Amino acid sequence: MIAAQKQTSLPGTRPEGTRDEREAAARVRDMFTRIAPGYDFLNHLLSFSLDKVWRRRTAKRFVNILQHPEARVLDVCCGTGDLAFALERIRSRTTAAARREPIVGSDFVEAMLVRAGEKARQANSSAIFAAGDALRLPFSDASFDLVTTAFGFRNLANYEDGLREFARVLKPRGELGVLEFTEPGAGPLAGIFRFYFRHILPRIGAAVSGNSEAYAYLPNSVRKFPSSGELASLMQSCGFTAVRIASWNFGSVILHSARRS
Repeated sequence: MIAAQKQTSLPGTRPEGTRDEREAAARVRDMFTRIAPGYDFLNHLLSFSLDKVWRRRTAKRFVNILQHPEARVLDVCCGTGDLAFALERIRSRTTAAARREPIVGSDFVEAMLVRAGEKARQANSSAIFAAGDALRLPFSDASFDLVTTAFGFRNLANYEDGLREFARVLKPRGELGVLEFTEPGAGPLAGIFRFYFRHILPRIGAAVSGNSEAYAYLPNSVRKFPSSGELASLMQSCGFTAVRIASWNFGSVILHSARRS
């Protein structure tokens, strides 16, 4: 089990008006519950369907684990299951269905899990979805070979506690993948994307979903999210080694991958 000693600290998300971690988590849960019905449609619309590409690239990054049918895989903050399904598709290309361990998805928003379950049934997927808070996962120590999360880590009320919990449920030398938005880099195209992300995306999201709070929260949370270097350093202090960073979409989408020591 990973030692509890803390070396580096970065605060988690704090939606406007929240005073502590409990209030922050409750606000995030409420926001995502309200936007769950249109979540998939808006994800694809607002990203021009590039979110599918980013998840597919993330899944391919871990083919070395997915090719082993007995490997256990957990997708945390799974939302409606898109990364879990992407992982499953990669696994299906390399292992026989009868031998594969099912992908497990976990989220603390029930409405998201309901939608994930519906999609799994429609696709005849073997993925399993279970309720669980990323800061207090309902799984035993050292029970997974791979833990992933896509665009959900940023919403945790405490980033350090989240990473330590991921390390707890990972087996020694198990791997972690954190796919997240971050502030894009320099350059004219990055500037255009930044303008779209901060000013256009929230308006479209609010108009389509009827929820202005959630889509104003998105760019604000990205702006406050740690840099890729800060997150890499925090991962190392939480028991991870061999941290690698892949950058896409003008530096606005970052995949951090690492190994549990």
